Amino acid sequence: MRIATWNVNSIRSRIDRVEAWLQRSDVDVLAIQETKARDEQFPYDRLRALGYEVAHVGFNQWNGVAIASRVGLDDVQVGFEDMPGWGDPVEPEARALGALVGDIRVWSLYVPNGRQVDDPHMVYKLGWLARLRDDAERWLADDPDAHIALVGDWNIAPLDEDVWDMDFYLDKSHVSPGERAAFRAVVAAGYTDVVRPHTPGPRVYTYWDYQQLRFQKKQGMRIDFVLGSPALASRVDGAVIDREERKGKGASDHAPVIVQLTD
Repeated sequence: MRIATWNVNSIRSRIDRVEAWLQRSDVDVLAIQETKARDEQFPYDRLRALGYEVAHVGFNQWNGVAIASRVGLDDVQVGFEDMPGWGDPVEPEARALGALVGDIRVWSLYVPNGRQVDDPHMVYKLGWLARLRDDAERWLADDPDAHIALVGDWNIAPLDEDVWDMDFYLDKSHVSPGERAAFRAVVAAGYTDVVRPHTPGPRVYTYWDYQQLRFQKKQGMRIDFVLGSPALASRVDGAVIDREERKGKGASDHAPVIVQLTD
């Protein structure tokens, strides 16, 4: 089985590329983030025509997550337990979607950005991650043999080598001690970064800003991850970051990340 995650930065703007990539990459499950679409705007038919069942949650033109699967799609869950919301008044955001695909529980996650280290959105981000960590730990406590994949855009670069220049990111979000501690806490709850062993750094990235020719200059960040439970991690026999998909007109600013699993 091949599972992928991809922040497409607007599914309606990039559906042609998503279709072409799915046909070319032959993945069985694609977790999508930042669809920027309400449910009624999502191009379900385009993906169904390729043989994928689709679940999506989107409330407005921001955020939005989806899962497309050709190996079954059951027990869909919008958000995890007590997932924090944002705004005044506080409302839920479309940032987490879980589903059973085959024998694997996949969560498509779009972690809040945080904006700036001293921004209220950073408090929201850390609280969101804390709740995810608590639930992820409980899922494994309930079933230590569960096959769980926490995949998506984490908006965190856990290691210094995951950014092109740490001096550039000093005092910025994505690399702050609090964010990195929150990421490590999810790992400590029993999950493994299953991609890094197959795509070691430095200078291995999944995101490149559109501005200042960051992609052409190889100035990126590694912020998209697949964290697997022990049972799932034991099945991983390969992983790649499809940097080629970041090239060309109309590309997302993120590259797809693909994990190969044994049956």
